[in-house]
Amino acid sequence: MRRYRHGAHTKTDLKIHLVWIPKYRKPVLTGDIAIRVRDLIRQIGMEHELEIISGKVASDHIHVFLSYRAHQDISQIAQWLKGISSRVLLQEYPHLRKKFWGRHFWARGFLAVSSGTITDEMIKEYIDDQEGEQIVDDSRFPIDNP
Repeated sequence: MRRYRHGAHTKTDLKIHLVWIPKYRKPVLTGDIAIRVRDLIRQIGMEHELEIISGKVASDHIHVFLSYRAHQDISQIAQWLKGISSRVLLQEYPHLRKKFWGRHFWARGFLAVSSGTITDEMIKEYIDDQEGEQIVDDSRFPIDNP
């Protein structure tokens, strides 16, 4: 069943699967850093009216499947998620500044795939098969500790 987002004069169901990596694809998204990235993504999502449907933090990349409003641009969403999280991570974890100089934590670019070409269930299944920490599941944002 579809869940539409309502605006003043609109009803939309816009969903996007975003994937991005740390610079040089370094496997640094582990332990406390992975948990902090997950929390930052949730916080940024709430601040910008993004509904995170599913996601995972792997050691060297991030998957996020989210719903967004019609007035929001995908490039702006990626800028929020990557820019804010990069700034906070480099401030809170000084040892990362030595690995990622020039105030850039994330690599340039991102992958964005709309869910219109495949079903939402297929994307969720794909994300669930990825390695890494769970960002969101049905019980609302638990941390998977293997």
